[in-house]
This record gives sequence, C-alpha cells and structure tokens, in this order.
Amino acid sequence: MHRTPFHQFHVEHGAKMVDYAGWEMPIRYTSIIAEHKQVRSSGGLFDVSHMGRIKFGGRHGRKLLERILTRRVSDMDEGQCRYSLICNAHGGVIEDVLVYRYDGHWLLVVNASNRQKVLAHIEASIGDLKAKVEDLTFKTAMVAMQGPNVMDQIARFSSEVPSLKRYRFCVKNLFVVKLTISRTGYTGEDGVEVILPANMAEKAIKMMYKEPSNDEEAAAVMTPAGLGARDSLRIEAGMPLYGHELAEDIDPLTAGLNFAVDMDKGEDGPTGADERFIGQEALFAVAKAGPGRKLVGLKLDGKRTPRQGMGVLKGDQAIGHLTSGCLSPTLEAPIAMAYVAARSCGEGDSLVVDFGGKQVEAEVVPLPFYKRK
Repeated sequence: MHRTPFHQFHVEHGAKMVDYAGWEMPIRYTSIIAEHKQVRSSGGLFDVSHMGRIKFGGRHGRKLLERILTRRVSDMDEGQCRYSLICNAHGGVIEDVLVYRYDGHWLLVVNASNRQKVLAHIEASIGDLKAKVEDLTFKTAMVAMQGPNVMDQIARFSSEVPSLKRYRFCVKNLFVVKLTISRTGYTGEDGVEVILPANMAEKAIKMMYKEPSNDEEAAAVMTPAGLGARDSLRIEAGMPLYGHELAEDIDPLTAGLNFAVDMDKGEDGPTGADERFIGQEALFAVAKAGPGRKLVGLKLDGKRTPRQGMGVLKGDQAIGHLTSGCLSPTLEAPIAMAYVAARSCGEGDSLVVDFGGKQVEAEVVPLPFYKRK
C-alpha cells in the first residue's frame, strides 16, 4: 500500500489505519461520531493526499480539458476552481473532479480509486493534441481543514485566505515553497484545502495543527478526523461519491448534476464542435427523453443503519436501491440516498427500505440533509 507524507502524524495520534484504494489511510482516531460532531461544531483536519493531482500544460492543455470535461474551462479566471465530470462515450461518469486554473497551467484533483483510470482515459483522448500531462500525486500532499471555526484559525496566519470566495484559490509562499490554498470542501462546512510539496508535509502539519492542551481547547479548534467521518459528513451534505451515486452506467443528468454539464459546449467555442466533450451526444439523447431514474434523499424510521444496495419499495413494487446511507450524527436518524424510478415518488412520500428480512419505512426528503447556517 502507498503511504501519504502524513503517515507518521496518523500513527502518533493513534489512528486506526485501513486500506483505501491502495493507500494506508486513517479511518478514525477516536470515534467516527466524535470526529463528525467535531467538524460540525468546530473543525477537523483531514489527510486527503491519496487523491490524485494531475497537471495539464503545453500548447493544447486547455483543448484537452475541454475535450474530456463536461464543463467549459476556457472562461475560468486564474485562481478559480470548478467542479466537473469526465464521461465516457455513452455519457456515463468516469470520474467527478475539481479543476484549478493557474497562470499557465491547470490541475485536476481526482479520486484515489480512479486516478489510473483517468490517466488512461486522458491518454486515449489526447489524439493529435500537443498537451503535457504530469501526475503530481506522489510529489505533493494535500490536507483539508473543515468546520465553522477553521477560518478564524487561519486568520491568525493569513488575512488573504479567509477573504477567498467559494471555489477560489490562492498561491502562498511558505519557506520558499508554494502552497495552493482553495476554498471548496466535501463536508457541507466552510474550510480550505492545501496542496503542498510532499517534502514539506512534516513542517506544514506542525504549523497547521496545534496540539490542544485540554478538552476545552480541543473542542474549540481542529482535531484530526478520518475517512469514516468524511463519509458521514458528505452523506449529510448530499454530496455524491464515485462508486455510490456516480458510476460509468450513471450519467450526470440522472445524478442531478445538471449544473456541472454545459450542454451548449462547442456552440460558441472558437472551433465549434471541436470544443464538445466526450459523451456530449449521448447526453443530448438523455436530456431529450428525460432520465429514467432520479436521486432522492430518504429519512428512515428506527436506528438501523441503511447500506448501499438495499432495495427501495413503494407498496409491493420495487422502484430502486440505496446508494449511500448512515446513522446521521447531526440529525440523530438514519438517512440514505437512493436511485428510484423517475416518476415513482415525490417529496414527502412514504417508501419502504428492505433490510433483508425486515422492511423499514422511509420518507422522501429534499437533498441535502444538512445545510450549515
């Protein structure tokens, strides 16, 4: 398994390590529930170095991105981040990504489990374009700091970062090396992500994380959080995860990600149809016919934890299946996301989730389950 540059930090703080997409990663330090609540109430520090970071440059770097991404990148400002998707020729999702626009190059941040697949797709798509693609994953590290008190903590070191707008980033110098600090997030809370050289990780973590001297101080600052809390936080925030809400047999329109698809791409570009993305023709057909299923939120009765793959019924009729679920620490109730037949139900309707031997009632509720105030 690969280890991130923060591995020693995890060991020193008592993390339980697991294999995640070929990386040895912390699933938790204390408990998933405690870390989840810490992020919602104050702040958490996540190692996300396992995520892929791929640099695009060269004469046709922009054209290559336009070819593989569902969103237009030509109109992005320097210092802007944008959520997008990579589709196959049939319109299915190969990966969801964040694209960063720098002065002179671009960066894609992708899921750890799909990094090799994305690199292969890029190679197969480049054709006659003169683009330079470099995998920076093992040369860099990445951390996410999320929670309502995070910006106050960062303000002690930088006045620029707390003034960043959502989906913007800046480049800062630290010990003559450059850090990319972006304001996005995957938890439903405010916060930042920091990309830095791998050889600076040990020094940087000491600056970003101050060891609390007592429980009261720990409650007011950031504490380490693992992948378990990251998953329950993103479910509450209604955010999709590849292999759950996204897959190569699920298109972005079915997933409700219409905002991340520029269906008019190529119409006003400098080279017309050459600016269209792979899978765009297939999505035209989906848009015309309408998706056959939709993603909904469910709030379940009882205290049992819903799991991916469980069937969803309306009366005696099977209408779909769960994609993600957890016992929500914030709502103190079981919640789940599910794909169901497009016209089978609406908000407020009562459905049933099949737990295999027991059926549990569920209500269709709007996504996301949680929004920060």
